Amino acid sequence: MQSIILVGGKGTRLRPLTYETPKQMLPLVGVPMIECVLEALARHGVTDAVLSLGYLPDRFTEAYPSNLISGVRVTYAVEQEPLDTAGAIRFASTFAGVGETFLVVNGDVVTDLDVTRLLNFHRESGAEVTIALHPVEDPSHFGVVPTAEDGRVLEFVEKPPPGEAPTNLINAGTYVFEPRALDRIAPTGPVSIERVTFPALAAANALYALSDDGYWLDTGTPQLYLQANIDVLKGRNHQHNFQGVVDGSWRSPSASIDASATLRHSVVDRECVVGADVILEDSVLLPGAVVQSGCEIRSSIIGPEAAIGTSSILGPTCVVGAKEHVASDSRLSGDVRLGGV
Repeated sequence: MQSIILVGGKGTRLRPLTYETPKQMLPLVGVPMIECVLEALARHGVTDAVLSLGYLPDRFTEAYPSNLISGVRVTYAVEQEPLDTAGAIRFASTFAGVGETFLVVNGDVVTDLDVTRLLNFHRESGAEVTIALHPVEDPSHFGVVPTAEDGRVLEFVEKPPPGEAPTNLINAGTYVFEPRALDRIAPTGPVSIERVTFPALAAANALYALSDDGYWLDTGTPQLYLQANIDVLKGRNHQHNFQGVVDGSWRSPSASIDASATLRHSVVDRECVVGADVILEDSVLLPGAVVQSGCEIRSSIIGPEAAIGTSSILGPTCVVGAKEHVASDSRLSGDVRLGGV
């Protein structure tokens, strides 16, 4: 089974973390998210994947020069210009010569979706494309997908106004494609799967969908990226076999943490340094980050090799970019973003 992984986006909502690192390479409790995604797919029979790349493609090719990620053989398809979602699928499938039923996955979604169940439903329905759905409380930020009793998609409503969605079932970012569906995508230029391809398939009665209420999270904002890490620490996400979570937190063996520091549902990645009397709560320290003595860090992300000066207090939700320095005795809270290109 082959899969196309869409990893070409710039991750603008996660800046400054994504100025130097594609969002799918950001770690989830020490493991790059792309590895978690591919490990989960491998459990359902995926042996080969095409990474549809656009933004910072060298970060992927340099990290995995053997073209093997989590036991899955990977091909790198690098767009020369942005092609949007459907255009990226068309390009990647042509580049890799995909000729049989294949999966498409958004690389920034973490989920324990039962892909095997989705594949079986797709084959039984005779659909050209099948969408995995997930129920949410507020569907106004997503593509909403009302269906008939047999799973046939009646329409595809992209980001309806609050309170006007016809259902709470949203597009969960995993699709099963038949190769013939690619003929519905214009051969050149950018094409949106949500606004062009899916509505056309629905109008042709060729689009089906299946709901799954397993774990699902879009990691596209700092708050959601934090939530993804905390969910692992609390045992809510079983997508990857995470090792070393102790007392609700995870610390890399190469991290240096003073014995007087307090960790509550936090991640301390490799080569990090945490000083005396530090309090870390619901926070993530990325590789090489330094938090000096007396600091309190809550619901925040400290980027690679960033340094937080002594006695500083950072509260929900601060994001400190790579190699940034926060002066001692700083008081920061709210939607604070430090760091640039």
